[in-house]
Amino acid sequence: MYILFTILIVIAAVLLTLLVLVQNSKGGGLAAGFNSGNQVMGVRKTTDFLEKATWTLIAIIVLLSVFAVGMHKNAGATQVESSAVAEQAQEKANELAAPIQAFPEEAQEAE
Repeated sequence: MYILFTILIVIAAVLLTLLVLVQNSKGGGLAAGFNSGNQVMGVRKTTDFLEKATWTLIAIIVLLSVFAVGMHKNAGATQVESSAVAEQAQEKANELAAPIQAFPEEAQEAE
């Protein structure tokens, strides 16, 4: 699932790059090429569409990034890597958890 999110992030990033390159920094961009007045999408509507598409792709990248990090951390939690320190700590915890019988003779007499 992590790989799927990563692929979707790369696709969205490429689309966002292309979308930003189409826009002009002064607001002309793709809309500047349409000078006729009898078109379906006017100049203002073209820039509105490009701006909404840009913000949508940014939101998609952010959400996919958050989900990818969540999936990656969950995958890492299932894989337990033990180190020498962790093994020693576990052994010490097991020793402390074992019942302490300082005087085994007294325990037998009590029974």
